[in-house]
Amino acid sequence: MEAGRWIAAAASIWIQCSCGASYAFGIYSPILKSSQGYDQSTLDTISVFKDIGANAGVLSGLLYSAVCRRRPQSPMRGPWVVHAAGAVQCFVGYFFLWLAVTGAIPRPHVAVMCLFMFLAAHAQTFFNTANVVTAVHNFPDYSGTIVGIMKGFLGLSGAVLIQVYQTLFAGQPTTFLLMLALLPTLLSLALMFLVRVHHIQSSDHDDKTYLNGFSLISMIVAAYLMLLILLNNMFGLSQLARALTLALLLVLLSSPISVAIKAQKQSFHHRLSQTSSTFKSPLMETGPESIEPDKSENGIQHCKGTTSESSLDDGVGEELNLLQAMKTLNFWLLFVAMLCGMGSGLATINNVSQIGESLGYTPRERSTLVSLWSIWNFLGRFGAGYISDVLMHVKGWARPLFMTLTLAAMTAGHVIIGSGFPGNLYVGSVLVGVCYGSQWSLMPTVTSEIFGVQHMGTIFNTIAIASPVGSYILSVRVIGYIYDKEGSGVGNSCTGTHCFMLSFFILACVSLLGFFVALALMVKTRGIYARIVRRRMLS
Repeated sequence: MEAGRWIAAAASIWIQCSCGASYAFGIYSPILKSSQGYDQSTLDTISVFKDIGANAGVLSGLLYSAVCRRRPQSPMRGPWVVHAAGAVQCFVGYFFLWLAVTGAIPRPHVAVMCLFMFLAAHAQTFFNTANVVTAVHNFPDYSGTIVGIMKGFLGLSGAVLIQVYQTLFAGQPTTFLLMLALLPTLLSLALMFLVRVHHIQSSDHDDKTYLNGFSLISMIVAAYLMLLILLNNMFGLSQLARALTLALLLVLLSSPISVAIKAQKQSFHHRLSQTSSTFKSPLMETGPESIEPDKSENGIQHCKGTTSESSLDDGVGEELNLLQAMKTLNFWLLFVAMLCGMGSGLATINNVSQIGESLGYTPRERSTLVSLWSIWNFLGRFGAGYISDVLMHVKGWARPLFMTLTLAAMTAGHVIIGSGFPGNLYVGSVLVGVCYGSQWSLMPTVTSEIFGVQHMGTIFNTIAIASPVGSYILSVRVIGYIYDKEGSGVGNSCTGTHCFMLSFFILACVSLLGFFVALALMVKTRGIYARIVRRRMLS
């Protein structure tokens, strides 16, 4: 049977599970610091290049658009080119980091190490763009759900990689760096030819059923990882227990293939029955001229060409490229909303350990908070995509509405963290983590619906730059400045609620501004979403 869009989705999920190495920076940053003789400021500089690389995906979007502009029949064109470019960067970046840490090459200049770190993290944007944009092409009627699934597994990938490290390479962060150079590279090279855009005349009736299967698996994996994190932080796990839990995790991660095979068989039988009914139809009496053959080879196109007519069929807005999109008010409303939401969320996780320290949380409690962030991040990424799709189909609610709701909830989360009451970090980090993750699934989906899918990768990766920009402004110019001003202890440390109270009230105001900007976007795009909702409710 020809590999189809369901097999493509399963392959994308596996790549997403392995490519979030930037979320595991805390594992190898100590050996990076000690082996190169860095101070904390220098290490933070390298970390900034990691954040820039992981979020500045404009090049990956441009490459995807370049190879997928038309309906090329050549096997040398397609989304796999984007995966291959990511694989090369991933290997080069992490491999040279490993060489530097082990002393196999002379100690590189800090600028060179920043370049290695940038390349390593930048690979993530290529994997992510190829998987997310291809998935939106393959499942246009459930774009929110499939983006939530892809982004959700990317959010879980850091926790997955850490579980592999703690089981196989515990206490060997140098070896972990080598694993990061090899595992995502080899896995993406092995699976990239399966990740292809498939031309479909209409979505199968059972699409939602099988997408729910992927969704259930993601929820089970997230719950299992959360259980492992809690057990490990509270009691610790023996090496045998770690091996068994890792084996079970790998079984869970392999299960999307069973859903994909069932969906593929169902899709095949559905098309077969449609073909059979077509040949039996009285319409055949009008002659062969009335039947328009599928012009794509084997029903597959490597990259889906789009026109104004096809974009309307897919339920999206007018097809715009990056420069055209940047001339619209919608683009900048979305950018500013993400600057406020993603920027304040990333600033929170970057400082959550120091916040806990100032409030008297134990090292184990702070470690648990950091580990659980990936779970809250996943719940936001998956939940926002899934729920917004359901309510759009059932109730006709426009997707930007969910942006306004999550930014309002994020405002409350920042206020809770800034208030400093006992247990505030647990409550506040859940709210901020879920709402931060939700922006990562809502923003690409909204981008595809407002600006079309042809240049979606370029546009949403450009908007994603708002995350590190906002984080830098809020982390360094707000949180860091106020903390240093309030600090009076040893090493300019600070203890008490006053250390971060003003900072997080400022972050709350920033996310509240994002709420009003997202509200303006919702009003501005109500015409586009009226058409989308009308089409989807009739389908």
